Amino acid sequence: MSAIRWIVTIVMIIVSLALTALVLMQEGKSHGLGAIAGAAETYWGRNKGRTMEGRLVKITAVLVAVFFALAILLNMNIF
Repeated sequence: MSAIRWIVTIVMIIVSLALTALVLMQEGKSHGLGAIAGAAETYWGRNKGRTMEGRLVKITAVLVAVFFALAILLNMNIF
């Protein structure tokens, strides 16, 4: 196995571990009865993208894209 393949494999392992940790850090999406009453439309509900939870969701989405790209790259056998 070439050095580039080893590096990509190590990066894939690191991304996998980071993705697992980020998913476990996130809160559940079930809002219970608050979603029925419209509690999600408060100031905090509208600005969720600026909170730590919103950042975790964005970082998770980026890591998922990197994970899939690395998986495809490793499966192509170009190196």
